[in-house]
Amino acid sequence: MTLVAIEDLRRQNTAAVVRSLRHDGPATRTELARRTGLAKATVGTIVGSLSDRGHVHEADATPGVRGRPGRPVVLTGATVVGLGLEVNVDYVAAVAVDLGGAVRLETTVPVEGRDPYEVLVDLARTAEATLDAGGGRVVGATVAVPGLVDQRRGVVAMAPNLRWEERPVAREVGEATGLEVTVENDANCAALAEARRGATVGLGQSVYITGTVGIGAGVITDGAIVRGTSGFAGEVGHIPLGDPSALCGCGRRGCWEASVGLRAVLAASGVEECGTPLESARAVAARASEDVRVADALARVGKVLGQGVATVANILNPDAVVLGGCFVPLAAYLLPSATRAAQVHVTSAPYAPLDLRLSTLGLGAAAAGAAEEALTGVFSGATAL
Repeated sequence: MTLVAIEDLRRQNTAAVVRSLRHDGPATRTELARRTGLAKATVGTIVGSLSDRGHVHEADATPGVRGRPGRPVVLTGATVVGLGLEVNVDYVAAVAVDLGGAVRLETTVPVEGRDPYEVLVDLARTAEATLDAGGGRVVGATVAVPGLVDQRRGVVAMAPNLRWEERPVAREVGEATGLEVTVENDANCAALAEARRGATVGLGQSVYITGTVGIGAGVITDGAIVRGTSGFAGEVGHIPLGDPSALCGCGRRGCWEASVGLRAVLAASGVEECGTPLESARAVAARASEDVRVADALARVGKVLGQGVATVANILNPDAVVLGGCFVPLAAYLLPSATRAAQVHVTSAPYAPLDLRLSTLGLGAAAAGAAEEALTGVFSGATAL
C-alpha cells in the first residue's frame, strides 16, 4: 500500500470515529469499535491522536457489563469550526458550529440598501476574525443562497430575488476571504439544521419550507439532503399555485411564492417592510392583533400556504413539514387556515394526518445548516483534522 493510500485510510478511519461521536454521542473505545467496525487497537490509536490535539477527552469511568469500567470518549473539537453564511435580500446571517456541535457564533446583519454580496463578504471576514481570536480554526465555509445552486461548480445558477445569474459565489467569496468555500441552497441548509438540532431531529424524512421573500423547500431523507439530478430540487416557490396574475421575482406570474412569500404578506396587511423578515413579520402580527381585516387577509394567505404544503406532502409523503422564517411569528394568523387547507388536500390525511410544524431555529436556520454542511469534509474524511 502506498503512503498516499495509507494516509487516505487513516483519514477515513479517523472520520468514522469522529462521525460516530458527533452523531451517536460519547462512547467507550469498545463501543466505538463496535459502532465503526474498526479494530479496538485502531480506535485506541485514533482516540489517542484526537486527544493529543484537544478534539476529544475522556469522561469519568462508568461501570461496564464485565471487566474494568470503560471511560466514555467525548467529542469536544472546539478548535475546529464550520462557518455558515446565509445571504438574502434583506439580511445576511452567520452561524459557526464547532466539531462537537456547539454554536460558537451567531449573528444577523440587515442589508439596508447595500449590495448583499458586500455585506456577505464583510460578515465572513468579521466572523473569521472573531473565531480566530477565540481559538477556533475555520476549516470551511458554506454560503446558503435562495435560488438554483450548482453545488459541484460552486455557482449560483439563478437567484432571481438577488438578481444573481451564473455567479461563481464559491470562488468569489473564497478569493475575498481566503476561506475554503462551498455554496448550497438556503432551504436545503435550513432543512439540514432542523434535522440535526431543530424540529425534525430523529425523523426519517422531512421537508422545510422557507418563509422569506422567496419560498423554497429543503428535503431530508435519513439525515442527508435530497438535491435531485442537477442539484435543483425543492424549488416549490415556483409551483403555479395562488393568484395567477401575481408577478414573481423570477419574472413569471402565478408562482406560489408570489402569493405567500413575505412581499405578498406585507401587501395583504398594508405594512411596510422593516429590517429582517422576522422583524417585518412581527410588525404584521402586531397590526393583525388590532385590525380584523388584516387578520382575515392573513387567513386567506394561510389557505394558499396550506394548499401548497399539501401539494408538497402529496408528492413526498414526509414525516413532517416545517414552516420557517416569517411564517413563525405569523403562525397565530396563518397556521389555522393553512392546516385546514392542507388536511383537506392531502390525500393520505384520513390514514396518516399531516404533521405540520414550526421551525425552532429562527432566522439562523439556513446559516446553522450551512455551518453543518461546512464540516461535511471532516466527517467524510475528505478534510484532514
